[in-house]
Amino acid sequence: MILILLDNALKYTPDGGKISVSLQISKEIEGEAELTVCDNGIGIAAEDLPHVFERFYRADPARQRDSGGTGLGLSIAHWIVEQHQGGIELTSTPGQGTTVQVNLLRDQ
Repeated sequence: MILILLDNALKYTPDGGKISVSLQISKEIEGEAELTVCDNGIGIAAEDLPHVFERFYRADPARQRDSGGTGLGLSIAHWIVEQHQGGIELTSTPGQGTTVQVNLLRDQ
């Protein structure tokens, strides 16, 4: 799942761009870890955001020629997080970048 998120950030962030990864313990929920992957890449349009975790969905068909990919990465990441009873959220602004936050609980 982390590899998928980093791969997407690398694909859609131009040379010289910035990608940050952070992992911290939640201040709100005991035993929860928060992973955040943030980039200042090309971003995703608001109308595409509700669909980014759907299988085979590509936000911009023109991009798929350049980056390869099948449109399965984020749906697989979403599935992995769900299998661990976690949550995943994606926010994005075209031209400014994308942030993905994953919350996972430690096994009780």
